[in-house]
Amino acid sequence: MSNDKAPARLRDTAVSRAGGNPVPPGWDENPTAWPKRIRLVVLAFVGLCVATYLTLYQLGVFAHVWDPFFQSSKVLNLLGQFPDAALGVAAYLAEIVLSLIGDEDRWRSAPWTVLALGVVISCGAVVSVLLVVVEPVVVGAWCTLCLTSALVSFLIFGWGVKEPLAALQHLRRVRRSGGSVWTGLRGDESVAGSPRRRS
Repeated sequence: MSNDKAPARLRDTAVSRAGGNPVPPGWDENPTAWPKRIRLVVLAFVGLCVATYLTLYQLGVFAHVWDPFFQSSKVLNLLGQFPDAALGVAAYLAEIVLSLIGDEDRWRSAPWTVLALGVVISCGAVVSVLLVVVEPVVVGAWCTLCLTSALVSFLIFGWGVKEPLAALQHLRRVRRSGGSVWTGLRGDESVAGSPRRRS
């Protein structure tokens, strides 16, 4: 069985050297393809609009917040004068910017962008879980737009988590081939150890 996998690994390495295939070795599709990234950008933009609206309410720009089902003001005023929704604005903006950086093979040509995106979307998912728990347990109320933002964060995480996974696998191959993980992180080194174009 190992003999059958060896030629496949050699082909993957050859492709990685040539840089002609944006699909990571062992994958059936490219997780950093533009259609997938644009989908994340659209989702992040929706989240950005929601978070911006909630931030403006917390800053006093709007006297009331739209909510057809719950008393959102209880949730949104939990931290007093601190506009915690602004953190969501920053996170969604970061997701949009990071999703637009790099080429279709950025899992190897700019892994740092993919890993940074992974950190942001992971934090967003964790915060969303905490938000869903805190609203009924601590506040005793729900917030429709907060739940909408949490759903958006969950979707972004589910659709975007494959990107950092592909980048981590690439860096592991770089290390195993004797290359530098640090230079590989910047996209300066391929699996074969040859220099690559930086995005």
